[in-house]
Amino acid sequence: MTLDNPAIIDPIKLARLALTAVKVGLRLEKGQDLVITAPIAALPLVRLITEEAYKAGAGLVTTFYSDEAATLARYAHAPDESFDRASGWLYEGMAKAYAGNAARLAISGDNPMMLAAADPAKVARANRANSMAYKPALEKISNFDINWNIVSYPNPSWARQVFPDLPEDEAVHKLAEAIFAASRVDRDDPVAAWAEHNASLKTRSSWLNDKRFSALHFTGPGTDLTVGLADDHEWHGGASTANNGITCNPNIPTEEVFTTPHALRVEGTVCSTKPLSHQGTLIDDIQVRFEGGRIVDAKASRGEEVLLKVLDTDEGARRLGEVALVPHSSPISASGILFLNTLFDENASCHIALGQCYSKCFLNGASLSQDEITAKGGNSSLIHIDWMIGSDQVDIDGITADGSRVAVFRKGEWA
Repeated sequence: MTLDNPAIIDPIKLARLALTAVKVGLRLEKGQDLVITAPIAALPLVRLITEEAYKAGAGLVTTFYSDEAATLARYAHAPDESFDRASGWLYEGMAKAYAGNAARLAISGDNPMMLAAADPAKVARANRANSMAYKPALEKISNFDINWNIVSYPNPSWARQVFPDLPEDEAVHKLAEAIFAASRVDRDDPVAAWAEHNASLKTRSSWLNDKRFSALHFTGPGTDLTVGLADDHEWHGGASTANNGITCNPNIPTEEVFTTPHALRVEGTVCSTKPLSHQGTLIDDIQVRFEGGRIVDAKASRGEEVLLKVLDTDEGARRLGEVALVPHSSPISASGILFLNTLFDENASCHIALGQCYSKCFLNGASLSQDEITAKGGNSSLIHIDWMIGSDQVDIDGITADGSRVAVFRKGEWA
């Protein structure tokens, strides 16, 4: 199979995706360096993005590739002590690049079930070591110090998981078309389409910021959850301005508006409405109970062992770092496809995220110290894992400081 065969992956739409990643996702400035991470299968898209980046005046484009076969070789043959190690030197270099104002672009597309047969304990140890090593670079991203973006490529191993009943060529083609539609590059002028979409998301986030809710109350089957919002929280969605002054779209696609919960003010129970694909494991039917902001009880019908290991990553892993609102009628939800990829699946449903908060989701967040963010209710953790809690059966009320309630969502749609 030839991955750039027009019958499989439309070359015109792939070129539009590369253009959109640079012109909408990153909005690279002349002279700015770019660091790309990508699965090796995404080489056709990497080449197109690199070309567009240099056309936009990029100083230097550097790409780091991952390879599924090499990753699996580690789990099959590496000595036990290998799983407590990570390439800290690499992440230190990335952090130094970001400190020098390099932009960051990640291409998503790994097989979501790649590590399904690996030892969960080794996967957890490797993830923890990697998270600790990655922290200096991740902080530059989560603090929104730089412009960054994520787009996706229809890796055949991913396509086979999403469409297991189709021949590989058909699965790749169908996944590619779904990615292109969700990324708004299935139209002649994706840059204009994104400008219109960003304006719509800005209207939603501005309305929420004007309301200044102190909490959100989610109700639905198995869900009765009150999410207190952090002090001086700020809602964002679509295009945002990074601390380096560049306005970018971090996620392509995106349908969400999101903010920071208060790490100590989450109470009640909540059930997942879609499976979570995490490091090769499908975690389904998640049910958790919060007390004082902390998950005190958790179970899942599938993948529970992995869920519990995630929750034990560190103290902040059992608390929330994000709450996001997405209408059930979003294009990704309407597609009916379970992408097994958080970048897409989180944009099909309202969701919450365990772990690290985003400092940009505070008024004047760029000027706040970590202690000030913590004092306002922001959570800190090595992880940030989104999982879906919205559906057409979920209602959301905004609760104001005086206790009055305002309808925000009804039956999964904006009220």
